[in-house]
Order: sequence, then C-alpha cells, then structure tokens
Amino acid sequence: MTGTGGDDAVKVQDLATLVRRAARRWPHRRALRFDQHDIDYTFAELDELSDRYGAVLAALGIRYGDRIALVFDNRPEYPLLWLGAAKIGAAVVPVNPRYSVRELTRLLDHADPALVVTCADHLDLVLGSAAGGRRVAVTDAEGGPGVIGMDGVAVAAGRTPDQAVYPETLANIQYTSGTTGHPKGCMLSHGYWTAMVRKYADGFPHLGPDDVLLTAQPFYYLDPQWSLAACLLVGSSLVVLDRFHPTSFWDKARAYQVTYLYCIGMMPTLLLRQPEQPTDREHSLRAVACSGIPKDIHAALEKRFGVPWYEGFGMTETGGDLRVLPDDHDELVGTGCVGRPNPHREARIVDERGHAVPRGGTGELILRGAGMMDGYYRDETATREVFRDGWFHTGDLARMDERGRVYLMGRLKDMARRSGENIALNEVEAVLCSSERVGQAACVPVADDVRGEEVHAFLVARGEPAEATEAVEAAEAAEAALADVIAHASANLAPFKVPRYWSFVAELPLTPSQRVAKEKLRALRVTAYDRTTGEQVRLGAPPAPHGVVTERADA
Repeated sequence: MTGTGGDDAVKVQDLATLVRRAARRWPHRRALRFDQHDIDYTFAELDELSDRYGAVLAALGIRYGDRIALVFDNRPEYPLLWLGAAKIGAAVVPVNPRYSVRELTRLLDHADPALVVTCADHLDLVLGSAAGGRRVAVTDAEGGPGVIGMDGVAVAAGRTPDQAVYPETLANIQYTSGTTGHPKGCMLSHGYWTAMVRKYADGFPHLGPDDVLLTAQPFYYLDPQWSLAACLLVGSSLVVLDRFHPTSFWDKARAYQVTYLYCIGMMPTLLLRQPEQPTDREHSLRAVACSGIPKDIHAALEKRFGVPWYEGFGMTETGGDLRVLPDDHDELVGTGCVGRPNPHREARIVDERGHAVPRGGTGELILRGAGMMDGYYRDETATREVFRDGWFHTGDLARMDERGRVYLMGRLKDMARRSGENIALNEVEAVLCSSERVGQAACVPVADDVRGEEVHAFLVARGEPAEATEAVEAAEAAEAALADVIAHASANLAPFKVPRYWSFVAELPLTPSQRVAKEKLRALRVTAYDRTTGEQVRLGAPPAPHGVVTERADA
C-alpha cells in the first residue's frame, strides 16, 4: 500500500493547516470515530467543529500564546478543542481526569491556564482544585455560579477568527506521566506534531485513506493526538476506544476493520494472556507498532495473531525517534531492538563524559534533530539537564550495533547500587516475570545504611485477578509461591541482584501510558518479606532521612 499524503505533505508545518488541508482533500471521508459515544466525524466536520470551538475560545478572551487546560476522558470535545485552540495560536494543557484534587491543583498552579475546560463528569474535581479565581467552562452543561457554559457563548457564523500560526507556535504543554517524580510540562510546538507524523506520509507503514487506526489510550496522553495528526496528514481514519479492554480489544479491531494500531506498556502481555480464540487471526491488521515489546513473547505474539509487531522508541520530549522497519523485522524479533533513527533524528551512545562509546558498548542514548520539545515549562534547570551541547539526553542505557540499530539496556535512573554493584532493575523484573508464579513484577531501590541500596520487588501473582488475590491472601500459598520465586531469581541472577525485600500486591499502579508508576510504588506502605532476616517488615513512605526504616509487621 502506498501513502497518499500528497507531495505537499512536507509543506504542512502547523496543526491549523493540517486540519484545513484534510478537509479540502477528503471532506466526506470518516476522520474520527468515538466507539463509546457512537459518534463519527468527517474531515470537513472536524474542520467546521474545531472552528466553532476556536471561535468560542476567542469570544472568551483566549488569545495567541494563552493556555487552556482540558480535563476530559476520551470524549470528542478533546480533539475539537485541541484543534480549535491550535487555530487561534493557544496552547492546550491536557489533564488526567483521574488526578486527585491535590495533584490537579499542583498542575494547574504550575501551568497557570487562562481557562479550564471540562465536562459535567469532572466538574466537581475541577471546582475542588480551581482556587484563586481561575475561570472554568463546561462543554456539555449549562453554566452556573463561576462556570461558563460553552454552548451558550455567542459567536459569529463562519470560521475561527484569522490568526497566523507557525511551526514554532506552542500547541501543547504536555505533562509527563511522572513515573519517577513530579510531572514536568513539555512544551510542544506545532512543528513538533507535523515533524512527528510526516514519516507516515514518507515511508512505512505507508498509511493512506484506506487505512483505519485504533487507539485505546486516553486523549490526554500523547498517542491519540499523534494518531489523529497522522490521519489528518494522510487521510486515514482513527477509532478511539474509551480505554484498553484486553477481553474485547480484538473484537473492536475486527469490527472496525483496523489496519494499523499502536500498543504500549502491558498491552501485549495482557493480550497474549487472553484465552486463545479461533478468530485470533481473523482481522484486517497489516502491522502493529509497539513500544517495549517483551522479548520473550514477541515471536508468540506474531505467531498467534498472524501480524508483524514492530518495535519503536519515542518520548514525550522528543516525539518519534527510532523504529524497526520491514527490512530488519524478521531478524530482530525477540531481540529487544528498537530500530534505527527516523530520517529527522540522529542518535548516539555516549559515556558519562558525553564521548561516543564504541559500537556494541553500553552508554546513554542521546538524540538530536527536528521535532523535539522546546523545553520544560517554567523549569530551566531541568531543561538544561537534558539538553546539553545540542543533544537530548534520554536517561536510557543502550547499545548500538555495527549497522546502527539501537538496543535499550535499562534506565540510568531505574538502577539500584548495592554494595558498589550496579543493578539494572528491568533485568531483575524480566527474570521475575519468567517465573510461572509471577504475572507482573516491578522493582524499586530502597535506601540502606550498610549497602547503600537494597532492591524491593513487588509481585502480582499469575492468574485471574480473583485467583491471584485469593492466592496472596492464603498465607501458606503465598509463602510457597514466594519461596519458588526467590529460588527462581537465585538460579537466574547473580547473588547481589536478587531482591532483599518482597511484597505481593493485587495490582501495580500504572501511568496513562500503561507503564509502572514507580514513584507510587515507592510511596506504598506495605508488608514485605525480608530475605536476609526471614521476617515480615513494613516498608514505604514516608522515607527515612538516613537509610530505610523497617518495622516488624507484627510490631
């Protein structure tokens, strides 16, 4: 299949031009469908309705350079407001509606938006956090005291007021998921988005008007936004699910005749663990893109579902950076390789002094090129830490082979240092997950006065959630399971890498991108088995000022 973005695709450098061009080229073709709400939009309707929202925002006094916070789950208002704000040069601040009042208050205080827009479902959350006279608007309800009803705002018929926007115009302040600390606001320009999606018009997977994409991630996360931008560039259609449901995911893919989708985090593992069905290969998919495909199940995924899975790498800060292409795919299945740099990206592997390491050596992955963030909003220190000498420092350990292909080896910050030995926690997690007793695993470092740090392993027992919970709650079964897991770890890891502390939990806290939120794990106050003493201890927040404070669980 050949993409049909058109020769002028390379000239599209802002979101306003992107949606207007799509409306001209494919006015009556379906652009977007929200499965939960049973709502479709054509490209022409996206243009018209985003014009309406842009005009409403302008009528409310939102101007070029202003910021508006969007507090929605997967509802049509999000993309319409995103594109409407883009047309008038305003930037959106996507917000996770599952934040607590405290978390939302902190984010809004940092972003300081001129307007917070939400729906009736999340109005109480917003009002609970919107202190200091911040203006609030709703899209699906009448206004009330201190709340603007957007449907009642009068605007002149026709297009959004003309406002020139440019590649450097700010489009998003996209807060990171905050896996290891407080979220930071990535400043993403119009040029960031158009550079990210141009590869879909230029090369593999050669998307075009006959393609249907599917996303199960929330729109306040990065992926549905770039998926929609890609569809606007090449004329494909995007189906949006309310969230990821492993039991019905393939049914939706078949029903909508999806040809291309993107998975992240735990999705491939959870999909493979569903009971096999005769319909597993009955679908229209020709490619699946995924970040973080577990190496030990990559071949099994392809064999079961009959479609190639392509690994890639990207960050909120940098967009799409690396990916495996068809020429390398077969050779790289199960290797963990994330591919070569995209045409607009350069990659190097460097040591702690910033010097390039020999091919095959391990160091930090650094990147440069077009389409990166403009920095962290109101955080010059953090911006300087990641941008050094013109290169973005990812914080990922990696190696590059002789053919320029990159393999991730772990996170610089996802390490523990025990008695002078560095421990890559993702390596420990992979070993734990290979145990028949373990469904999911995550490890975090714990401060220790003697060894510097110890490792605390959090385990979710294998099996259906109810069975796992029953197994954990049964003391004898949990003890036997833990003994098996520790024996498995001891047989497959160097002694210094075997965790000291062990806890079974019902589930692991996840970010919107389905990655483990390790900062939340560190804060959990849980009972843990201490392998060194053989006792049950209490670990977790608040952290001790000097090493870890442990208490006997029965104390």
